[in-house]
Amino acid sequence: MKMKFIPCKVKSALTSLSVAMLLAGSYQAQAATELTVYTALEADQLKMYSSSFEEEYPDIKINWVRDSTGIVTAKLLAEKENSRADVVWGLAGTSLLLLANEGMLEPYAPKGVEKLSPSFKDTSNPPTWTGMDAWVASICYNEIESKKLGLPKPTSWKDLLDPVYQGHLIMPNPGSSGTGFLDVSSWLQIFGEDEGWAFMDGLHKNIDRYTHSGSKPCKLAAAGEIPIGISYAYRAARLINKGAPLSVIVPTEGVGWDMEAGGIIKGTKNLAAAQKLMDFSVTVKANEMYNKSFAVLAIPGIAKPVKNFPPEITERMIDNDFAWAAANRSKILTEWNSRYNAKSEPKK
Repeated sequence: MKMKFIPCKVKSALTSLSVAMLLAGSYQAQAATELTVYTALEADQLKMYSSSFEEEYPDIKINWVRDSTGIVTAKLLAEKENSRADVVWGLAGTSLLLLANEGMLEPYAPKGVEKLSPSFKDTSNPPTWTGMDAWVASICYNEIESKKLGLPKPTSWKDLLDPVYQGHLIMPNPGSSGTGFLDVSSWLQIFGEDEGWAFMDGLHKNIDRYTHSGSKPCKLAAAGEIPIGISYAYRAARLINKGAPLSVIVPTEGVGWDMEAGGIIKGTKNLAAAQKLMDFSVTVKANEMYNKSFAVLAIPGIAKPVKNFPPEITERMIDNDFAWAAANRSKILTEWNSRYNAKSEPKK
């Protein structure tokens, strides 16, 4: 059998072509658009969301910058004139309203935005932000530890003022936690400002410490490290489903709530990619993923029932004035810090 020899010039041309193709492939891989996304989503949610999005848009890579709601909000405001973020996705709705009031969000109507409930989107046309899901305040009560300590099961917020609870309560700091802020802003709406601050003065006497995470009070209550934590209902339901000896208490006066939302930062150099992420954020697929962490979704009819999620909670969700909460955020936090911040955990 005769061997076939490829002339050197042809071989050289083929080699050059192969190298060029490899370089082109490498360049395309390197040229994928990178989106910097600021978020307060829980760390265990980020991988699921980014994997699903990047599977659909392989030419876009998400770089997450994650922290608690208050810290992310403060960071965005501090970077107002030169933001490092392209998108904010998974931040409290009140924070999105604040950013919109500061002129920091790029108006954009994601494809499919008409499917969202009216309360889950900005009223501007086009909207500057859209909602994802909602979380609702509640009390996480450890049945075993509370029984050991002789702590009665509270049914209202004002029950927590009883001296029997002194040193046995924890709640989130509203400056760093979106859950903490919805608690404080809702109490000021439920009771009125004067009575609301008086309520918090009394509550403060019984608080052991303030955490910098909205879910931590419920996690600690589930672990028996504290008998009662003020947190949010879905986290409590999930912990109960894993065997935690908790009860979810929905106070009779009503409960605050907020939504997670997203928007495009004005001035982003990656506008087309940012718009694709916002398109994805309002899809049925995305809402089904949100349902793994939240019971109330932006698209009606998508949410599946969550075991141990209190059915009475929707009736007790207050008519939250998000615009008022956003406009008064700085004033509320300044007052809260001056009164109660001494009991906050050290920031890591």
